[in-house]
Amino acid sequence: MGVFSLVHGRVCSISPRILLVLGLVCGVGFWSAGAGAAKPEFTVEEATLEEIQTALRAKKVTTVGLVTLYLHRIKAYNGQCVDQPQGILGAVTTIPNAGQLNALSTLNLRPATRSAWGFDERKARSMTDLKDDDPTLLDALEQAAAQDRYLAKTGNLVGPLHGMIVAVKDQFDTRDMRTTSGADAQYANDRPPSDSTFVTKMTAAGAIMLAKANMGEYASGDRSSFGGVFCNPYDTERSPGRSSGGSASAVAANLVTCAIGEESGPSVRNPAKNNNVVGLAPTQELVSRAGMIRASAMNDRVGPVCRNVQDVAKILDVIAGYDPKDELTAFAVDRLPTQPYQSFTTERSLRGIRIGVVREFMNRELFSKADEESIAIVEREVSMLKKLGATIVDPGAGGNLFQSCVEKFVPSVYSAIFTKQFPALFPVDGKGAPSADHIPLLLSIADGDSAFPAGPSIRNLSEAPSVGEGRYVLESYLKARGDAAIKSVDDLIKKSTFFTDIRIGSGFSDKKEGLLTKYKDKTLDLSTRLQTRFALQQIVMQCMAQQQLDAVTYPTGNIPAPKLGAPVEPSINGRSALAWTLLGANGFPIISVPAGFTTQVYDRVVDTSSPDGTRMVGPVAAELPVNIDFLGRPFSEPVLFRIAAAYEAASKHRKAPNGFGEPRQAQD
Repeated sequence: MGVFSLVHGRVCSISPRILLVLGLVCGVGFWSAGAGAAKPEFTVEEATLEEIQTALRAKKVTTVGLVTLYLHRIKAYNGQCVDQPQGILGAVTTIPNAGQLNALSTLNLRPATRSAWGFDERKARSMTDLKDDDPTLLDALEQAAAQDRYLAKTGNLVGPLHGMIVAVKDQFDTRDMRTTSGADAQYANDRPPSDSTFVTKMTAAGAIMLAKANMGEYASGDRSSFGGVFCNPYDTERSPGRSSGGSASAVAANLVTCAIGEESGPSVRNPAKNNNVVGLAPTQELVSRAGMIRASAMNDRVGPVCRNVQDVAKILDVIAGYDPKDELTAFAVDRLPTQPYQSFTTERSLRGIRIGVVREFMNRELFSKADEESIAIVEREVSMLKKLGATIVDPGAGGNLFQSCVEKFVPSVYSAIFTKQFPALFPVDGKGAPSADHIPLLLSIADGDSAFPAGPSIRNLSEAPSVGEGRYVLESYLKARGDAAIKSVDDLIKKSTFFTDIRIGSGFSDKKEGLLTKYKDKTLDLSTRLQTRFALQQIVMQCMAQQQLDAVTYPTGNIPAPKLGAPVEPSINGRSALAWTLLGANGFPIISVPAGFTTQVYDRVVDTSSPDGTRMVGPVAAELPVNIDFLGRPFSEPVLFRIAAAYEAASKHRKAPNGFGEPRQAQD
């Protein structure tokens, strides 16, 4: 089977070798970068969905031609980006300016088509169904051909996402492509029996799932046992953002129009930051998680990643809403806006909008030199929000936006955790029972009559560890999937191969040990998780109400992308090396938007003589992306889209990475 396209109303099947002879790709002109070579009428680099759909209607490109253009880019730029002399599971070293990303682990192509394109067997749709001839499982080019026939016959697009070519993080089920959460696990059938709910919705709306994105195995790190290490297009020696990094780097380098990531911590926004793209972590209850190899019971979210705010909103219009397969989405009933989300992306003024600055995340005195330039960039961008008409509520350098509410409400909503944190104030006996009356002091602290103890702030309010959460959600998924070979976490441990290059403090963590830790839990207790969620929402929404805030803003993360496999900047005063996580992980919607680029960074190297085993080096000249977050109340996505779109239009900080331009076509 060759490359499909629509030419003069006919579907044709032509091998890449014949295409080279004819000098064209069906539906788009074939070109190379040689002198005088004709370029196609339409190119996909930096194309928005609106531009793609305009080109489809004007017959400047067919849907098959569109997929073909992306496949050429994947062929050019999706190779291995690190040296791995011991193979995919062994030790690796980075390659400067590798020109490759390894962002996509699986391609939605039939075996003969994949072979004709020259993609290796590791990119097959299935490793357990090598024949792959089920006529109901159309590949990307077959789907595109069907859409072209429909458009030619009716003059209409098949749906609002027609022309959106998508990569889906391998954490989400796709019945036509293997799904293992990055693991090299010996499933009897590596393709799940059904799609994730959002995949079904997006496909019905016309999106084509071209690939599965490489990911940090089991939603953590910069590496997977099946797909290998993946890299950052702005510096291929650096992290693309951990778990959803393949999704974001594929978008950044224009291997796809948009991608779907997953966020349980900062796993959509950190990759968005590292790859200069837009990432949305929506309200927890807004989008169904059904069909996801989950990492947590309460934090996981389906996160669209695109190069512009409007395309993210268009995806949310399709995937938001109640799904009986996900009980949390019951909270979304009657909570969706009366107008489409994308309608809020056309506003260019922020008059009437009040935005608070979370100075707790921007206090230079609390962090390190590695934080400083990102903070300075976002401070500059806050000034732009003011120029757009927003009222900025800024407590100033060293100030706090939320501390008054932390001190008022922590004694009640965080009571059990709070009293255990300060045993000198709240003593207990040998059995853990109060040895004094705690309530008078809790009331006195809440009323401001007694001093609030130093330490707790919006940076570091956290819960005691939940028990059994990781094992419960993973085995719940496996039970629903019903695979004959993999039925439990124990099966995953015994029937998987794991990469052996374990580097403490980097993105190369021990995945087998992580599963073993999950398997040790023998009961489930989410009480502290639920308490934290309620407590944080009470504190944040109360302070937003008191200050009449529509949203708050801060750097997505203070630390630019670190070197792959190297130690990361140590956590300090509640700041991790990735992105600000606590609020988003407890239900608040957040959108991350490009805010600029660094001029220099500070990295970490191993130093066994230092207390933490690392040493800061730098400054090192580096132009790396920085993003800004906009966070709102649950279900306030319309406000966030209005802010993000106005800011995006005025700032124009999206810039394609160097070295990933129009590819020379592969010579056969």
